Amino acid sequence: MHHTVQYVYIAFMAKKGEDTRKRILDTAQHLILSHGYGGMSVDQLIRQLGMTKGAFFHHFKSKNELARILIQRYSDDGVALFKSALARAMTYSDDPLQQLLIVIRQYEEIFEELTEPYDGCLLAAYAYEFRQFDEQIRDVVNIEFNLSRKELTKLLKAVARKYPPRREVDLPSLADGFMSLFEGAFILEKSLGESGITHQQLRHYRTYIELLFAQEA
Repeated sequence: MHHTVQYVYIAFMAKKGEDTRKRILDTAQHLILSHGYGGMSVDQLIRQLGMTKGAFFHHFKSKNELARILIQRYSDDGVALFKSALARAMTYSDDPLQQLLIVIRQYEEIFEELTEPYDGCLLAAYAYEFRQFDEQIRDVVNIEFNLSRKELTKLLKAVARKYPPRREVDLPSLADGFMSLFEGAFILEKSLGESGITHQQLRHYRTYIELLFAQEA
């Protein structure tokens, strides 16, 4: 019985530690998106959290380690979302054009549900301050961008083979348009205080794809 109580206590403390760690990461992400990485200090972060420096450094050795773990978490989530959207599109259709449109539509649905302006992209926030980070962190920032460029270019090439585009187009550049529209839309939402812009821009992108590869009747 003594061992059972000990195991339960250990599990409880581990869960409590995970919750605290997540709270630190979530708060740091909000502060970085609001003030930039350089504008966020550990002192500011712990004041926001209502904890001591000792408690913070129990979970993270330094601000740089926090930055590395935070961007890795953000990148992992973004990569998982993209891979899931791509896999679902492949399941729903064998047609490359429909697959591409399904991928875009899934992102549309995500942003369509938001009622407040989107906070912004942590990848972009880090990219604005690349000089503050080492090469490892810079590489993590580019993982999702490179994945999107590679997979969407491959899919667009398959689309173009089956549905020749009605205008000359650089396919890798068109693939990059998917990720680049997010950053502009996020800035507009945050600056204007309006929600829905990201969803609208994704819809415009999808419409352009449909028109570009439309076949004459």
